[in-house]
Amino acid sequence: MERAYYVTTPIYYISGNPHIGHAYTTVVADVLARTARTIGPAFFLTGTDEHGQKVANAAAAAGKTPQTWCDELVPRWQSLFAAYHVAYDDFIRTTQQRHEHVVQRVFSALRERGDVYLGTYEGWYCVADETFWLESKLVAGKCPTCGRDVQWLSEDDWFFALSKYAPRLIEHYRAHPDWVRPQSVYNEMMALLEEGLEDFSISRSTFDWGIPIPDGSGVIYVWFDALLNYITAIGWSVDDARFHRFWPARVQLVGKEIARFHTLVWPAVLWALGEEAPEIVFAHGWITVEGQKMGKSLGNAVDPFALADRFGADSLRYFLLREAPFGSDFSYSDTKIAQRHNSDLGNDFGNLVHRTLSMLQRYCGGIVPPAGEAPVLERFAGLPLRVRNATLDLRFRESLEAIWELVTALNRTIEERKPWTLHKEERKRELDALLYELCEGIRRLAVLLHPVMPERMEELWQRLGAGTPIGQAWEDAFAQRIAPGTLTTLREPLFPRIDPAEE
Repeated sequence: MERAYYVTTPIYYISGNPHIGHAYTTVVADVLARTARTIGPAFFLTGTDEHGQKVANAAAAAGKTPQTWCDELVPRWQSLFAAYHVAYDDFIRTTQQRHEHVVQRVFSALRERGDVYLGTYEGWYCVADETFWLESKLVAGKCPTCGRDVQWLSEDDWFFALSKYAPRLIEHYRAHPDWVRPQSVYNEMMALLEEGLEDFSISRSTFDWGIPIPDGSGVIYVWFDALLNYITAIGWSVDDARFHRFWPARVQLVGKEIARFHTLVWPAVLWALGEEAPEIVFAHGWITVEGQKMGKSLGNAVDPFALADRFGADSLRYFLLREAPFGSDFSYSDTKIAQRHNSDLGNDFGNLVHRTLSMLQRYCGGIVPPAGEAPVLERFAGLPLRVRNATLDLRFRESLEAIWELVTALNRTIEERKPWTLHKEERKRELDALLYELCEGIRRLAVLLHPVMPERMEELWQRLGAGTPIGQAWEDAFAQRIAPGTLTTLREPLFPRIDPAEE
């Protein structure tokens, strides 16, 4: 059976409210999965990370049990993804039995093989990030990731023998220089490898909110628990055929602040289990506000629900992918989103659609005329392959720029061939050929933009009267053409103008 394109987001720490950075990662995964489905099967996993001391503390502060606290918060995450038109295949929760059973099985298997052993941990620990830190990594005595205070921890723990896998990790990095991206993160992780790795504590005995260790000696450390979600969700040790249909993952998306868990610990755990490392781990950049990473602790987190209400989810999806090369940090502002919406979506693409359907209504009663020569479309025959390759290589900005070349070419052909003049001079055959080419060009744009803006492109598809489902294989979609005689519908602009001053 053909291996599916398997893409994952990090599972999101449930304690706290989602912000636009969470929507960013999940939208990227959604675009990848939708694009991959145009050539074959795909599977998209997301979910919530629900164990650990931070969750237990937050639940206690709210006067609730940790499980009740998590059950009440999960719908907010799911509603975020629905608000951004995200179509995941599975939403995993680390409190589900399907996950707990497999994590315990992994722990027992690694202990039997000698890769998990009992020892004593002493060192600095950040409760907020659920992360251990060497003293040399602290910044002014605080967590280098979130800037909060750390506490000294001393307890008997189970350890994973991470140092044992350091030589294999170095070999893997050198043999596969593109498996961790972008290059800056690869270089950072390689530097950590060359400094040397210490064994990794994977249990806790000072609190009980976590997956119990099979012998009752504590709970499994939240990060070890969380990493395993990527294989528990697809049937590791439960359904081997299903597991091998998906694993290894094609792309695992993470924020760069959690890259070391996913690119140092995670592959070593997989190898200890006899499995392969993922093909790509991509640690994307941050959305910043006035140069600072967005986050609750800084008080600058942007409400993604309010953004979707104001700008429209599809406009936000477009902005997030077009604003900067994927992997780099980029700054957020309402003004930037409004400008991108008005310029690209309103003036360029939206105006192309509205002008074309208006002229079709005026000159042809809204009915698609007979086809003729289509020189613009012939020049862009290779566009689907170009767009797909760029998208699946996570070059989203380049992919959208390629699509916009067709948008620009169709707008230019209107100005150059002047359909209003053709109508006035009664050059009907030329007018019909031009209007048909514009309609077919817009149909193709709707196909290519559907992974990025699914709701708006579904609406455009209906206005075109295009018939067959928009999410079909691109080769099939481009082998077809819009049928002459199709009745189109003229409605309000697809992307109404937004006033940037309304902040």
